[in-house]
Amino acid sequence: MKLSLSVLAAAAASANAFTAGPLAPRHAALSRPSVALHASRNRDKVASRSKWAEARGYGGGAAVADAPAAGLMTNDDGLEYVRLANANGDTSDVYLYGGVVTSYVAGGQEYVAVRPDAKMDGSKPISGGLSHCWPQFGPGEIQQHGFARNVNWTVKSVTDAAVELEMAPSDYTKEMWDKEFLCTYTVSLEEDKLATKMLVENKGEEAFDFQAALHSYFTVSAIENLAIAGSFAGKEFLNKMVGEGEMQTEDREEITISEEYDRVYTGVNDPVLKDSGTGKALSVLNTAGWEDTVLWNPYGNEGMGYNNFVCVESVKFDPVTLEGGASWTGDMALQAGDL
Repeated sequence: MKLSLSVLAAAAASANAFTAGPLAPRHAALSRPSVALHASRNRDKVASRSKWAEARGYGGGAAVADAPAAGLMTNDDGLEYVRLANANGDTSDVYLYGGVVTSYVAGGQEYVAVRPDAKMDGSKPISGGLSHCWPQFGPGEIQQHGFARNVNWTVKSVTDAAVELEMAPSDYTKEMWDKEFLCTYTVSLEEDKLATKMLVENKGEEAFDFQAALHSYFTVSAIENLAIAGSFAGKEFLNKMVGEGEMQTEDREEITISEEYDRVYTGVNDPVLKDSGTGKALSVLNTAGWEDTVLWNPYGNEGMGYNNFVCVESVKFDPVTLEGGASWTGDMALQAGDL
């Protein structure tokens, strides 16, 4: 499964940046976890719920009862998700289908985007959120972006502000990738950030290779208001929009987008999204495992809602060789602030 930049470039012309592959059986997406999920104790959180309601313009009093409690929820299409809530009134939604974070609201501002054309019924991977690409990133030996985004993850543990999900081999995954793995994904809604941890363990005796990415969608007020800072200047990147892919060198300190983007920046993992329309900044804190960044935007595609999101993806592009009994960790957190 080892893919070089040149191999990815060759395949780029025929592969959409987020094309859905074959799907897991539909019933898997709706199976209920065995862990009991408990709603937040509103009696202990009246003050924080009031703050949440006021930040969203609901006013006081009766609006407090409408503030979201943490726990297991079901959307209108039947998919289950876990809502996290902290004492500040911040929230995050994590879907079991795909193990994907689809919302992070901090201080009344939503930072995670879901495309308007996304299917939220389990018929295809959710187009949005912090979507998993595992054990493959892009095209390759198995389906586009692997299978982690279109299988149901199970809940291992949960509190009001954190959830731990697991993905283990199934008949469906073994048909395309027969390895003894265990993936654990932890999402924690902390006081000042949303922290995520992807743990990959080799439970077998034989080594296997994998790639990993969080195909992260972030909200923007308008694409013209966005600048992406980080250690981009002077770095080589693969521009997949030129021919069959062309290596280029970045000369900008901050990236702005005025055309369709699909660029792989190896060795850059410190992006900061700056939105002049909201006056907010979002730091993507890749502190372990995630070494590279992909920038993607389908500029001009109204159906995808190009003008109100950008993908700034946390990636481990070079394949990881994981020996039997070994593990790999990818730590990424989102921290919001003012410009």
